[in-house]
Amino acid sequence: MPTFSHGDRVRYATTGDDGFPLVRYGFVGGESSESGPVVVLLDGELGSDVVDLDKLEPVHISTVELKLDGADLLNDPKLRHGLIGLWEAEAEEAGLRIAAIHPIDSGLGVRDTSEGLALAEVTAAGEDYVLRATQCPDDAVLLHCDRPQRFFF
Repeated sequence: MPTFSHGDRVRYATTGDDGFPLVRYGFVGGESSESGPVVVLLDGELGSDVVDLDKLEPVHISTVELKLDGADLLNDPKLRHGLIGLWEAEAEEAGLRIAAIHPIDSGLGVRDTSEGLALAEVTAAGEDYVLRATQCPDDAVLLHCDRPQRFFF
C-alpha cells in the first residue's frame, strides 16, 4: 500500500450520498503512515476529509478512469467520438497536463482487444499512452489510458 507525503495529488474513489460511485481529487494534507488514514484536502471543499489508504491512488495518467453507463456509447460511432472529450475533461479535473491527444481513425477508434477500442494517442509528461474504451460486464464503458503495446516480430 503506498504512503503519501504532504502535497501529493490523489484520486479518492467513494460513494456519493445518492449511492452512486463518486471520484474526487485533492491533495494530501499531511504525512501518512503505512496504515493510514490520510487527511485529504478535496478540490472545491473548504475543509478536509480523513480517508482510508485503500480508497486513495496517486494521480497518474494511468489511474484517471471514467466509467459511463451504456454500451451504446461504445457501439454507436457518433457517440464513441465524444468519449475522447469526456475523458479529457476528467483528466483536466484530475489536474493532469495533457500535451496532445490525437484521435485514432478520426476518433472512432480501432479494435485492439476483444472487448475494447483504442480511441486516441495521448502524450503527457513526455510519455506516450493510448486512450482505450472497454465494455464492462455491467453494460458500462470504461475509459482509461495505458502504455501502447509494442509487438516485435
